[in-house]
Amino acid sequence: HTVPLNDAWLRDVGPTFVFDNKELVAVDWRFNGWGQNTEFTWELDDNIARHIADLSGARVERTDLVNEGGGIHVDGQGCVLLTETVQLDPYRNPSYNRKNITDLLNTLLGTHQAIWLPKGLYRDYFLNGTRGHVDIVACFNPNQQILLHRQEDPDHPDYGLWDILYRTLNDNGFEIISLPAPTTLRDNRDWVDYSYINHYVCNGAVICPSFSDPNDERAREILSESYPDRDIICIECREIFAMGGGIHCITQQQPSGGELGSPTLAV
Repeated sequence: HTVPLNDAWLRDVGPTFVFDNKELVAVDWRFNGWGQNTEFTWELDDNIARHIADLSGARVERTDLVNEGGGIHVDGQGCVLLTETVQLDPYRNPSYNRKNITDLLNTLLGTHQAIWLPKGLYRDYFLNGTRGHVDIVACFNPNQQILLHRQEDPDHPDYGLWDILYRTLNDNGFEIISLPAPTTLRDNRDWVDYSYINHYVCNGAVICPSFSDPNDERAREILSESYPDRDIICIECREIFAMGGGIHCITQQQPSGGELGSPTLAV
């Protein structure tokens, strides 16, 4: 299907699918270029979610909340991860506060607990970045554990982020698995935000970014333990990350049916 769009980040401009009982619903977030943090146009991208919803036959739930699919992650059991610098960004949602956003997300996603992380990766705050998307920092695995990005080199600006995020997640009772960052620290622009967190879970497999890096194999082994029933397929992603995202960012899943029952985001 060919539709006009501005950029490749389907995770952010596409719909977030949920079930309302057994009815498939497409949540259509407002998109405004990551809080107008881009030098490119984005108006066509704000129409993509409805295009996909119409093609899928899902009921559309349009919201005035500015949000992107990469800015949330759920466990399918009622918990959503998000970042203060994204949903509370004054260039995204100046008239909302934390309670407004939490209540609205719980209504739209069928969740009942929101875990607010204080910030994301350093490079993500540059022009054309998302200002802290969670899908490059932390995600749930099928065992309700959280995979958390860990920069192990003290020279990198993200080195201290592990302690900050670990405390937040640990205080909320989650078991945390360290997923180390690649050993590569810089590209020809600045510090990199390379991350294995930005993987895509699909039918029978996990598509994992790789970076021709010594830690690629470490990441594959950790993901194999988290997803024992899926093949771990690694794909070179340095060029994609150079453009501002990863495998998770250019994909968006559609659930096959209403087997999850009550309204909840399909994982």
